[in-house]
Amino acid sequence: MRGAAGVAGAGQLPAVGWGIVGTGTIAGHFAEDIGHARGAYLAAVSSRSVERAAAFTARHGGRPFGDIEALVREPAVQAVYIASPNATHFDMARAVMAAGKAVLVEKPLVCTAEDAERLAALAVQHGTFCMEGMWSRFLPVVDLAEEKIRSGSIGTVKRIRAELAFAHPYDPDSRFFDPAQGGGALLDLGVYLVSLSQALMGRPDRVQGGWRAAPSGVDMTAEIVLGFGAVEAHLACGFDRDGTNLFMIEGSRGTLVLQPHFISSRQLLAVGRIPAWGLSMLPGGSAPLRLFSKVAKRSWLPGVRRYDCAFDGYGLQFEIEAASRVVAQGQTASSVMPLADSIETLRIIEQVRARPPA
Repeated sequence: MRGAAGVAGAGQLPAVGWGIVGTGTIAGHFAEDIGHARGAYLAAVSSRSVERAAAFTARHGGRPFGDIEALVREPAVQAVYIASPNATHFDMARAVMAAGKAVLVEKPLVCTAEDAERLAALAVQHGTFCMEGMWSRFLPVVDLAEEKIRSGSIGTVKRIRAELAFAHPYDPDSRFFDPAQGGGALLDLGVYLVSLSQALMGRPDRVQGGWRAAPSGVDMTAEIVLGFGAVEAHLACGFDRDGTNLFMIEGSRGTLVLQPHFISSRQLLAVGRIPAWGLSMLPGGSAPLRLFSKVAKRSWLPGVRRYDCAFDGYGLQFEIEAASRVVAQGQTASSVMPLADSIETLRIIEQVRARPPA
């Protein structure tokens, strides 16, 4: 359904025409996954270079525009996905909502909790839909994990352990390390960890953590401990290594493991009992669990059940479908990914960043 309006069948909601701001990697993934999403099609793309926008639409469909102002005036566009650098998210989202269009902002929503609160207020003022594009919250494997927790299949949740780390050589001009572009491991990776922990456990009642600075001053690595009553979530992220990239939920009767990379996971392991040597996921102690995960994924192990949640594409189609459905219904917020969660995630990150670096 690329490049042309979708036709709704009897009883179905009309397909939502999407515009994309930006032509980078994640914008390309979004454009490709629209082809796997129901109720959505690509209507337009904007870039600071109309030539780049034209090259992008030649591959993916839609009309090219040289700026966001022209994009939001396009009648076929009902919703806009912001895929520009982190530091531009607030201004771009504000422009979209001022035009009366729905907006989906790639994570992080913005760079500060204060700006997130301002964006939420603007959504109310304009009566428009606004959501952070935390696509991992909409994955089938996450839905399955939530169902198993609710059903009590792993007993009472005791602890969460998760890591998300990808090695990036230091480059002061890279978006990963440039503070002017909203760089840092917490905004790039930590938001996934904190957001999913909140989805499973609610608001934390205590926050601890620490971080180590890159030469540019942004966080190269960080560790966070969130408290949810008696439950603790031990989370780690960084640009200094390739991590296990697993998300593990330990219960009194079993453990759930979202297989790597958990942010796009296609498989859930339900483990009756993990050996004691496999219970550490924090940096420095992750090798045993990494090995266990690989063996369990490929081989039969006693007490391990594998659930396959395979899908085509990159996995963004689930958030595209969910957002499109809400927009088509005329609603202004997502119950799965409310702005309050995005604001709280940024507050947590700011609490950790407020501590002196190690």
